[in-house]
Amino acid sequence: MAAATHAAHAPHDTLRIKRAGLWLFFFSETILFGLLMSARFFLEGIEREHLDQALGVGITSILVTSSVTAYMAETAIEHDRRGEAMWWLLGTIALGFVFAFGVGYEWATAEFSRHEAFGTVFFTMTGVHAGHVLSGVGLLALVAIQLGRGRFSSKEHWPISGTIMYWHFVDIVWIFFYPTLYLV
Repeated sequence: MAAATHAAHAPHDTLRIKRAGLWLFFFSETILFGLLMSARFFLEGIEREHLDQALGVGITSILVTSSVTAYMAETAIEHDRRGEAMWWLLGTIALGFVFAFGVGYEWATAEFSRHEAFGTVFFTMTGVHAGHVLSGVGLLALVAIQLGRGRFSSKEHWPISGTIMYWHFVDIVWIFFYPTLYLV
């Protein structure tokens, strides 16, 4: 009887462990991104180079919108609307690519050098963040493929939820990076 009770709780315990692991990962990533933000102020003080404000607002809006589409994907799968979830995931992936393209465009048109203090901080912060965005796009693509193969349901969708939590985390990081780089 005790073994049957333990076995019945095993999936819930496994999910709890996965969630705890993801939150520990977020904690470690918060330290990384916090150190990058600190380096910006330590190396450059309150001065910053001229950045394209319209581009900054544009890519920020794209990333915030991608959080909405990610949320819609998760909500759809929670209600067993797989087709709808797929479209929202694909929209999130597309927005992630547009954001990364915007960052690449800004790198190509930057009026400062990577050899200057601000340039070093700017390219490092945006590069590390863009790497996380592209990792998120890859993870979203993997769960979209699995969704297309019928893997997920309203009861079993942790990979989608975990990936979308990661996506929201990366978006939140940018909400802090944007004013640090573009406004302060």
